[in-house]
Amino acid sequence: MSIFRRPDYKSEATQFIDQLKVAQPELEAQQRQGRNLLWDKVVDRILWKGFRNARVAQKPYVYQTDSN
Repeated sequence: MSIFRRPDYKSEATQFIDQLKVAQPELEAQQRQGRNLLWDKVVDRILWKGFRNARVAQKPYVYQTDSN
């Protein structure tokens, strides 16, 4: 063992989260469900390529109207 090793420290926030996980074991599964709902999506690469190719270039000054 190293002479520089400190005793294991856990902050209050870490202790709270650990207690919460023990009290509510289904919490982690619910978090994964929420992540899947919002972030983990199947991306259709061909469709996105079409979206990118269909973009119209923005004019240098957006608020100027065409008076031609």
